Amino acid sequence: MIKTNEITKPNYSTADLLSFIVPSIIGVLIFMIPISHNGEITIPIAVFSGIILDILSDTLPAIITVLMSITVLGSIVVKTLRPTFITKHSFLITLFDISPLWLICRVLGLLFATLTLFEIGPIWVWSEDTGGLLLFDLLPILFATFLFAGIFLPLLLNFGLLEFFGTLLTRIMRPIFNLPGRSSIDCITSWLGDGTIGVLMTSKQYEEGYYTQREAAVIATTFSAVSVTFCLVVISQIGLSHLFIPFYLTVTLSGVVAAIIVPRIPPLSRKSHIYYNNTCQNNSEEILEGFTPFQWGLNQAIIKAKKNTDVMDFLKGGIKNVVDMWLGVLPIVMALGTLAVIIAEYTPVFQWLGLPFIPLLNLLQVPEAVEASQTLVVGFADMFLPAVIGSRIESELTRFIIACVSVTQLIYMSEVGGLLLGSKIPLSIKDLIIIFIQRTLVTLPIIVLIANIIF
Repeated sequence: MIKTNEITKPNYSTADLLSFIVPSIIGVLIFMIPISHNGEITIPIAVFSGIILDILSDTLPAIITVLMSITVLGSIVVKTLRPTFITKHSFLITLFDISPLWLICRVLGLLFATLTLFEIGPIWVWSEDTGGLLLFDLLPILFATFLFAGIFLPLLLNFGLLEFFGTLLTRIMRPIFNLPGRSSIDCITSWLGDGTIGVLMTSKQYEEGYYTQREAAVIATTFSAVSVTFCLVVISQIGLSHLFIPFYLTVTLSGVVAAIIVPRIPPLSRKSHIYYNNTCQNNSEEILEGFTPFQWGLNQAIIKAKKNTDVMDFLKGGIKNVVDMWLGVLPIVMALGTLAVIIAEYTPVFQWLGLPFIPLLNLLQVPEAVEASQTLVVGFADMFLPAVIGSRIESELTRFIIACVSVTQLIYMSEVGGLLLGSKIPLSIKDLIIIFIQRTLVTLPIIVLIANIIF
């Protein structure tokens, strides 16, 4: 470690400070500051997305299907013809030169979208509860969210905010969760905004060399929390709106416990401590002697901000983010999400998978254990399904438990799960299934205990 008398603390100009402060504050305002809009608590980026949804509501499913067509066509052309104008362009070749498995997923996503858009083929593919749910309800929201998140995420990532708070919060995140302090911003953004934004932030930082494989996998599956807004929707659907505060406190406590335990057991504990493409940014958490955490965080933040002063680079980077998410992620979410919801709606698979939970629920003395059992696994298909099914259960205690568990499970194939599989983060479908079960088993006893205290 450098000795105090060997350090000359830098003097920052007003311009240096503003290069960090102004973009970071704008980013925080867009992604993290709750506002009241049309009688609801939301964040500005959700308002922006809502405007796009209102303007393009009738045409977005068709636009999304066209984007999927471009993705599939581009991937097939690259695989068969290898045109020079693509192979020599690093961004395009990364976007279209994918493995055969992911090409199949993209083709399947396009097929499901086409059948749903034109309502042709088997109804179980395009009904409002399966393909229609994805193409007409979820994907338009993701389309609009990706548009603004892709453009504005650099405000959080590139101007020193993560370096600043990462330094301040390392002493909390590292000993408790074994994660860099900067991961706390991913969590806050998810909590106030949306879990998908947290996944996008984590994926982007992983690709840029700020997280190891293990860190990225842990953050994406542990800290991409369900937003406060969606929690309100879930507790309302379950018929217990008057219990929102104890509900959310229960979710928070059980989620923290899961965040401590689950990353310390396989598969997350076995993820490698290596960086994407072996590219590691100089992201040392060591605070040099002679600096306070605040001073060192500010120093790192200003160094980062001064590297990103070109407006054109900012815009180009934002546009690449948007295109990458539109073309790379939407088909995967459509394919995997539709498959998962079809299984949930038209087969007894999730009822069968829920059977092993019946003895556990009986052991925990949860009323209507048989009816509740399938809700513990059906959330893997879609985050809202447990609340829909659970709303039919008479016991308030059981409905409370279902609502809490569904929010703490985090891995939903119709949204976050599809995003994770479509990202560069090293998580397989097997990993996601295991993590989903682990989070359920860890949080369930805690939630049942608290529910019995409340009721």
